[in-house]
Amino acid sequence: MGRVCRAAGYGVPDGFGGHGMGRSMHEDPGVPNEGPPGRGMKLRPGMVLAIEPMLTPGGGDDHVTDPDGWTLRTVDGSRAAHAEHTVAITAAGPRILTAL
Repeated sequence: MGRVCRAAGYGVPDGFGGHGMGRSMHEDPGVPNEGPPGRGMKLRPGMVLAIEPMLTPGGGDDHVTDPDGWTLRTVDGSRAAHAEHTVAITAAGPRILTAL
């Protein structure tokens, strides 16, 4: 995801990404937005993952976290976009669970 977004001129804040879905918020495994293709975790049936790209139109990755520990802001003051899709990995392949 990161390579495609950067090629289009967007930044991808480092250290953020998706996560496993279950009974608690932000469960393992972590799902990074960047990394070498084919080198990440092996997907297997039964996994449910949140895919969470975050993009900045200014092209920079630099950000600061507000004192609330939750809110992120771009250093250059540009807006950012964040989306989340939930995907179940099944024996028949991935199934997107979120509605568009």
